[in-house]
Amino acid sequence: MYAIISTGGKQYRVSEGDVIFIEKLEAQQDEEVKFENVLAVGKDDGIIAGTPTVAGAVVTGKVLKNGKGKKITVFTYRPKKGSARKMGHRQPYTKVEIGSIQA
Repeated sequence: MYAIISTGGKQYRVSEGDVIFIEKLEAQQDEEVKFENVLAVGKDDGIIAGTPTVAGAVVTGKVLKNGKGKKITVFTYRPKKGSARKMGHRQPYTKVEIGSIQA
């Protein structure tokens, strides 16, 4: 069984036991989170697609940790102008382990 959930402006295909990295949630470590924006649920006998979400479907997970991703370098410049700017960015994330899918 799998589900397609929407969180943080992105969509994820998850199964029970999966560990995913999603956009930062306001949840502490070892806290239970529920994803109620379930777009579709896949079973052995077919798929249930929502319009836009599946009614009554909930995916629960456990927050493993909150952290920051690897640093990326952002370099902007204007040719022949002598102006350049170098910046760095670390995107915050939440690591979640999917516990159960209820459709």
